[in-house]
Amino acid sequence: MEENRSTGLDADACYRAVRSRDRRFDGVFYTAVRTTGIYCRPSCPARTPARENVTFHRDPAAAQAGGYRACKRCRPDAVPGSPQWDVAADVAGRAMRLIADGVVDREGVPGLARRLGYTERHLTRLLTTELGAGPLALARARRARTARALVETTDLDLADVAFAAGFGSVRQFNATVREVYDLTPGALRARATRTETTAPGWLRLRVAVRTPFAGCALRDFLAHHLVPGVEIVDAGGYARTLDLPHGPGTVRISLPDLPGTAGGTSHLTADLHLTDLRDVGTAWERTRRLVDADCDPIAVDDALAADPILGPQVAAVPGLRLPGQVDGAETALRTVLGQQVSVVGARTLAGRLVAAHGVPVATAVPGLTHLFPRPAALAGLSPEDLPMPRARGAALLGLAATLAAGDLRLDRGEDRDDVRARLLALRGIGPWTADYILMRALAHPDVFLPTDLAVRQLLTARGWAEADIAAGAARWAPWRSYALMRLWQPLMPAAPDPDPPTPRPEVTR
Repeated sequence: MEENRSTGLDADACYRAVRSRDRRFDGVFYTAVRTTGIYCRPSCPARTPARENVTFHRDPAAAQAGGYRACKRCRPDAVPGSPQWDVAADVAGRAMRLIADGVVDREGVPGLARRLGYTERHLTRLLTTELGAGPLALARARRARTARALVETTDLDLADVAFAAGFGSVRQFNATVREVYDLTPGALRARATRTETTAPGWLRLRVAVRTPFAGCALRDFLAHHLVPGVEIVDAGGYARTLDLPHGPGTVRISLPDLPGTAGGTSHLTADLHLTDLRDVGTAWERTRRLVDADCDPIAVDDALAADPILGPQVAAVPGLRLPGQVDGAETALRTVLGQQVSVVGARTLAGRLVAAHGVPVATAVPGLTHLFPRPAALAGLSPEDLPMPRARGAALLGLAATLAAGDLRLDRGEDRDDVRARLLALRGIGPWTADYILMRALAHPDVFLPTDLAVRQLLTARGWAEADIAAGAARWAPWRSYALMRLWQPLMPAAPDPDPPTPRPEVTR
């Protein structure tokens, strides 16, 4: 049997999942078949290969590095990514999150290594040991996946697809697509079936998610916290402006409930309007972050369903997601704005801040008029310039200055414990604020806020002593962030449906 190229996988357990075609493991690992030269998702409907002919890989890049191409039947690249990369706090997890955001495309391997605090050689050795592929191969697999999505779901010229996906040349794009998919880009497009397209200037992509997916609950949370001018929510879904590496953009994403089947996969529709096509991959990934696309809802819900407090809510709203972010710095600044005020008050303050200091942008979506103020734009202000108490204004400006100087990064590639310590070292930022930032900006799955007013009121009403809340919540580990969302979710008012709804930017063929 060929030696397994990746570590951290129980090969016997993986093979049992393949034999049972267990869809819960799609995207968690990939099966490479030596006799056919292809790699598949575990639920591939093809005949199960013999045990001695398969190896298992944690990422498609590892299989591709071994000379395998993607299966045309089960399309292993069309499933959500592994939930491990959102959970993992190690270097491999942090690297995967940065690679997904396009850091290697923009800054190269040296830039990725600097972000993580390693030499290029050591980082390459570490990722190859952990994942079976180095950073260049991992970034190449990401580009191939983005390219396929653009080829199959948009009308972009193939040359534009090449550069939008991050390839340096059309030749490189053609060669990679042939090698990974055993098809030319033109053949991929010819095989695709599309029934609709977007209005001129818009790109439509699919965001794969595991089911069940509680889209309406996510929409209600985003609506309750939206910032005027930056975000809107209506019957069509959620839309917002994006501050991307090469220019501003807009995303609009549908957020329906997707019951599906346990362990199944469905998709959301995301429309992008970008200044620069080079930002397609980054905008897509940040949209995926926002909706917690790689979450394994079965694992989370199974862990919380037996709890007497959370169980009824899990049964009523399966597949609840952890709302993410498209810009970690924005999330942190908005969190400080919301200290010691109601959510409605925080929205009002944020709207005033956006109107006064945000970057005006022209969009095709009514109501979206600004980018959220950048840290550098706020760092030069004085507390007297802000419509809030002076102490909170000083805390906001101190955080903005730290972010603008690069002394604190919130791009999900940082060590979570280090970020928390840096936040707590800033004047005016306490544990509630630091932990909320970890949960939203860094997608930490195991954060709990025992001092949160709503949490205290709900749990003390159930007989918990306030002093025991933090210890009692330990039973929800390692999914305490999701448990917190379960406690908050019934308090979210349903998002209003305007009449008429804001039209989606689309034309149906």
